[in-house]
Amino acid sequence: MPPAIDNIIAQSADAYLPPTTLEDVFFDYDQYYIRSEAVPILTQNAEILLNRHATRTVLIEGHCDERGTEEYNLILGERRAMAVKNYLVDLGVSPSSIRVLSLGKNEPFCLQPTRECFQQNRRAHFVLK
Repeated sequence: MPPAIDNIIAQSADAYLPPTTLEDVFFDYDQYYIRSEAVPILTQNAEILLNRHATRTVLIEGHCDERGTEEYNLILGERRAMAVKNYLVDLGVSPSSIRVLSLGKNEPFCLQPTRECFQQNRRAHFVLK
């Protein structure tokens, strides 16, 4: 085949490969319920865990923005991580393959004191082990 056709075929095949990275999901202020826009992300994450990483453990880190006390944010972060774990278990992921950890406000992703930054820090983050 001419090189141009090989390149087109390779690009076309890559377009049909499922994603391989686990994406974070975000939460509203002072909340730990799963938002509607998180549903497709969690569905995709469950598929990745079931089909690509069935033998691995995933750590779900619960994060909060900088507002509130340390103690409150640790509890809220745990509730966020547990809400995500429970959702993934409902989608078929084994509960024994999921660990949760609350980091509260200790490891922010964004350091600016803005609403946009606060939103980025209110998240559940996935770490494959």
